Amino acid sequence: MAERLTLELATPARLVVSAEVDEVVVPGSQGYFGVLPGHAPLLATLGIGEVTYRVGRDEYHVAASGGFAEVRNDKVIILADVAETPADIDRARAERARDRAEGRLAGRAASQEEIDYTRAMCALARALTRIQVASRGQ
Repeated sequence: MAERLTLELATPARLVVSAEVDEVVVPGSQGYFGVLPGHAPLLATLGIGEVTYRVGRDEYHVAASGGFAEVRNDKVIILADVAETPADIDRARAERARDRAEGRLAGRAASQEEIDYTRAMCALARALTRIQVASRGQ
């Protein structure tokens, strides 16, 4: 059994993370799951949340949403629709997105059109995750 995992986290546009890590926590669509070296093979869809990985005592965080995660042979491959490190996130923009989503959910939308509740909840979850990751500031 290997001592570490190889983590590769990519979007359609770029490779976000490529590192040897001790542990990865992934936001699966059915809930978060952790991966340590020697984990059984697994394929999961990603939800909206924070990918956390640890190298020694240092933790790193990436906001991610949509896509897939594959665990195999002491390697974790995450293909995300969107993934942002703290340095990638514009916190003010994320806060505006949060405010817009909360406004829609509270019925304060700019127009009187029907509100898509699921879409607004997803937008709120993405904004809150981005704010949380940005506040970690790595």
